Amino acid sequence: MDELIKDTAKKMEQAMEFARQDFATVRTGRANPAMFNKLEADYYGAPTPLQQLATFQSPEPRVMLINPFDASALNAIEKAIRDSDLGVNPASDGKSIRIVLPELTEERRKEYIKIVRGKSEEARVAVRNIRRHAVDEVKKAEKNKEIGEDEAKRGEKRLDDETKKWVESIDQLLKAKEAELMAV
Repeated sequence: MDELIKDTAKKMEQAMEFARQDFATVRTGRANPAMFNKLEADYYGAPTPLQQLATFQSPEPRVMLINPFDASALNAIEKAIRDSDLGVNPASDGKSIRIVLPELTEERRKEYIKIVRGKSEEARVAVRNIRRHAVDEVKKAEKNKEIGEDEAKRGEKRLDDETKKWVESIDQLLKAKEAELMAV
């Protein structure tokens, strides 16, 4: 039973970490290299993550400077950024790409909050699905007489407590991201 609880907690932690990384891709008012984590450029016919093609620097809070390792990848990187849902317009000087993030409007901030809330709900659903699978394992073990009824009930209670802990941490992550988005 302890092994099942540990394994379930680890999976829930991974779901939480995925949510944290997913939240980082949602733009706030500041330039952040994590905004580009999910973008891929067509590099010699293969979709390649931007982090493998260039370095990212933020010389000012709302400016991102992208320096490709290979100058031939410049146009592909620029196209990937332009076609993304970031809402930015990259400017190239032939050696690097400069992105100036526009001020977020109230309307755009609210759109981002809706996106973040959707992502947090996906994370909560993932945690609950992990719990459901673990509870199924407990019930199967009880049915096969591997554990007793009392131990099964204790196991389910521990799984519920673990689920509650991770859902609350996702909610706190959501609150922090909402506050970050609404900060002007």
